[in-house]
Amino acid sequence: MSADVVRGDCVDPNEKTIVREYAEAWRESLVHRPTTEAHVETNLRRHVYPTFGDRRMSSVLPSGVQARVSRLSRTLSPSTVHVIHGILAGIYKCAMRDRIVHRSPCEGTRLPRKLPREVMPLATSTVESLIGAAPARYRAAVVLAAGTGVRQGECFGVAQDRLDLDRQLLRVDQQVILLARRPPMLAPPKTSASHRTIPLPKVVCEVLRRHLEQFPVQHPEGLIFTDEEGQALRRTRFSREIWRPTVAAAGAPRGTGFHDLRHYYASLLIRHGESIKTVQRRLGHATAAETLDTYAHLWPDSDDRTREAIDSVLEASPADAESLPRDE
Repeated sequence: MSADVVRGDCVDPNEKTIVREYAEAWRESLVHRPTTEAHVETNLRRHVYPTFGDRRMSSVLPSGVQARVSRLSRTLSPSTVHVIHGILAGIYKCAMRDRIVHRSPCEGTRLPRKLPREVMPLATSTVESLIGAAPARYRAAVVLAAGTGVRQGECFGVAQDRLDLDRQLLRVDQQVILLARRPPMLAPPKTSASHRTIPLPKVVCEVLRRHLEQFPVQHPEGLIFTDEEGQALRRTRFSREIWRPTVAAAGAPRGTGFHDLRHYYASLLIRHGESIKTVQRRLGHATAAETLDTYAHLWPDSDDRTREAIDSVLEASPADAESLPRDE
């Protein structure tokens, strides 16, 4: 303890800081997007505080964290469990810097394995059925998502001044987000890489022109996709009242989400030979690795090109074949 005091690493053995109190102070000190703040608050309230909230920071043991992870794994997906554990680990990492605890009980936790999930893009016929089945007011949103790969919030956040239909360009620099007990609001895109300009195909421009003629902009921020009252779209209401009935009417696979239109767009770019970097920029991914992790299996297989490359160099005539080295 004397050495810890000299180094400045001493932790007060009588420290009585409560998990909930410290976690709330930690949460309020973070600089996050509003949606991330809400996500962290929800996970703490639902999954961390019921078990650890009223306990002292130093009383939480690795065995307790492991037991909580095991219980959560029975009802939640592996990725969700990883997120919850990561939040708790972040709290304790900060507590170690503040000399509240000496070690983190999150070190060495065995987490559930996240199974890989291959994206299976929708068939073009399915996308056409979805477009045909969508209500007239929202049909252009489906076309825009399939033709540009924008996320749902980015699609709902498209304003008229972000569209340049003459030059066939769409500027993505905002999205509609939904927070608990608050109306939909505009916010920056998911990441800095999500700020981008996307080329608009001719068919998308034509659909958007017809949409603007049929449904003139009424929203004060110029949003082109709104509900019947001219208000920004709520994801939950849109999913319940518009998207799910559209999926059913189109005969699309059960569980088809609006995000599947983004996967469809990516698959078209890959099929037509676009590079990884181009697909990354169009989708607004932070890195090319993120693009590859999601869509690597969609790039054309290179087995035949590998064979052709080697055969073109080493393929020899019967006379030359005898000169190739042989095993004794």
